[in-house]
Amino acid sequence: MSDDLMTIRQMCDAFEVTPRTLRFYEARELIFPHRRGQHRLYDRRDRARLKLILRGKRFGFSLEQIRQLLELYQPGSANGSQIAATIAIARERLDDMERQQAELQIAIADLKNQLSDAEKRLAAASLEQPTG
Repeated sequence: MSDDLMTIRQMCDAFEVTPRTLRFYEARELIFPHRRGQHRLYDRRDRARLKLILRGKRFGFSLEQIRQLLELYQPGSANGSQIAATIAIARERLDDMERQQAELQIAIADLKNQLSDAEKRLAAASLEQPTG
């Protein structure tokens, strides 16, 4: 096995993904492993693409957005269009995440208030119950 190619097991170990995940990305034509009989072999390009796929998923990018960004890559160029598109998608996603964070902060504060009120009512109710 050359240093340039990795087996599916090596890829799974290196990227902490399952074989099913790799096959899924292959079926979606996001990575393109070489085939030798029944064996899939992944080259540097596949590893780079998988790294970008996993990063995009972690940030909440859709597979279609990731596909579009990967398709913009041109070996040997500065890839300005890919970088510009990545910035645009990332800014949009960051705006969504910040909006969700603000909504969560409001929901957390409301839930804390509800819990506090419920705990006070429970304490008051236990004081009012006759003993014995």
